[in-house]
Amino acid sequence: MRAMVIDRYGKVPMRLEEVSAPVIGENEVLAEIHAASINPIDFKIRDGKVKLLIKYDLPLILGNDFSGVVAKVGTKVTRFKVGDEIYARPRKSKIGTFAEYISIHENDIALKPHNLSFEEAASIPLVGLTSYQALHDILQVQKGQKVLIHAGAGGVGTFAIQLAKLMGATVTTTASDAGANLVKSLGADEIINYKKEKFEDILKNYDAVFDTLGGKTLEKSFQVIKDGGKIVSVSGMPNARFAKEYGSGFFKTLLFRAASNKLTSLEKNHNVQYSFLFMKPSGDQLSVLANFIESGKIKPIIDRVFPFTDAQKAMEYAESGRAKGKIILKIR
Repeated sequence: MRAMVIDRYGKVPMRLEEVSAPVIGENEVLAEIHAASINPIDFKIRDGKVKLLIKYDLPLILGNDFSGVVAKVGTKVTRFKVGDEIYARPRKSKIGTFAEYISIHENDIALKPHNLSFEEAASIPLVGLTSYQALHDILQVQKGQKVLIHAGAGGVGTFAIQLAKLMGATVTTTASDAGANLVKSLGADEIINYKKEKFEDILKNYDAVFDTLGGKTLEKSFQVIKDGGKIVSVSGMPNARFAKEYGSGFFKTLLFRAASNKLTSLEKNHNVQYSFLFMKPSGDQLSVLANFIESGKIKPIIDRVFPFTDAQKAMEYAESGRAKGKIILKIR
């Protein structure tokens, strides 16, 4: 099969190569990939920024979500059959969706929303699961609560705004002039122009913050949360609590505790619960999201679709930060 491969960590270009198709286990299916999406985690993995959490053997096929068709099933697979149209986020040890095929555990798969094309469906798994686990599982957003979602016009942001509104929250987001109309159309109640305004000077007493940017943006977010509120980040520093839950071991837990010391201090000073989210695959949660999509409550937002052979150009466009919504690779 054809696949986009990197040979080493760092800002290296992907190359298109013929590689062996994957072999499936008894609980896995072989998926024929029709489309995949590009996510920030792809260049973080490429650059070696998540090696403390998970380290991959090289050469490596990148790619963290997809849509496609079941081509073969393992001997113990019960939930899917050959020909099923599916979408999924493979588990972290089994990534590689920038390819024509992938082997994936049946528990990580859901049937593709019937009202979406393969390209549209490929835009959902990673951002959908990330948003659901942040807003539903960790922040436990309730009707009437005030939620700040950073970078609302990005891939995660465009999904998270819709999901938070569906959950009954009042949603504020940060965006530029270029993204303002988009986030407003998705239901954002208040828009902070991050190029002209400081959100930390304007917003107060928020129940929750969903951070996708990390750094100073995350640190300033503690200022807008009310006593007892919650912050979840996909770009901040993992803390000791996460390390223990993730099973990182004694020394990595000590390392994360030291590295996240400033966030822990902010957490205590503001009486706020801070969580780092390293999203987990879940076919069951994707089925929940498919119901929302099929009923018209959430829609995919796509910026551009690139042909598979232009995967490197697509990656560079993703890194530019100009995209509004998701960037898709049309593989088949």
